[in-house]
Amino acid sequence: MRKNSVKLNRINGEVQRVMAEVIRAEIKDPRIAPMTSVTSVEVAPDLKTCKAYISVLGDEEARKATLEGLNSAVGFLRAQIAKKVNLRITPEIRFIPDSSIAYGVNMSRRIDEVMNDQRARSRERDGEETQE
Repeated sequence: MRKNSVKLNRINGEVQRVMAEVIRAEIKDPRIAPMTSVTSVEVAPDLKTCKAYISVLGDEEARKATLEGLNSAVGFLRAQIAKKVNLRITPEIRFIPDSSIAYGVNMSRRIDEVMNDQRARSRERDGEETQE
């Protein structure tokens, strides 16, 4: 199977959907943060390995605890994927931290700050012009 085949893209999407559903609803580990997202999944063309990119909204300690919790639940997660996704081989899962969501939230906050500063400066200028 080629790396960018339609079939592999479908498998990636299905594994991501099932993984997110199981993490959200079925894993009861208190170490896993409630704001945990599976941002993407890359299943190898031979279906033996899988990289799951995990984003956790919170501090560094929450990220580490969540990854520890997910690594301890990897057997359960693989079993659920095997039940819900019809594959010949259930891939070995490796979790990789992904900070893209936190980065996006941070950048959005910074943009809002700059826009608020611009509005305040514009109001100050408008107020000065009307007084003259």
